[in-house]
Amino acid sequence: MGVYMSLVTVNEARIQNVQSLATVWGDLRNEINDHGGHLLESYAILGEYDFLVLFEAEDRNHAFRISLIIERRGLDMQTMEIVPTDEFGQLVEDI
Repeated sequence: MGVYMSLVTVNEARIQNVQSLATVWGDLRNEINDHGGHLLESYAILGEYDFLVLFEAEDRNHAFRISLIIERRGLDMQTMEIVPTDEFGQLVEDI
């Protein structure tokens, strides 16, 4: 499984109650699991983005579906595949 990270901004037109954001992660975890993924971590962050979400998915297509599931909740995302630095070291070892 690949690991993906999403930088999330809240779409204020679709999210009107801040308290609902605190409860959305449990529901999202279940939906992500239902689509073959796994929510690893989620963090509220300060700055340009509102949340950081880390999740596993079988492949890019599953990651795309999971991103759409999260976006349906009024969260705009920028999703990227990430690689652990140890694995990255092995990838570039022969270069």
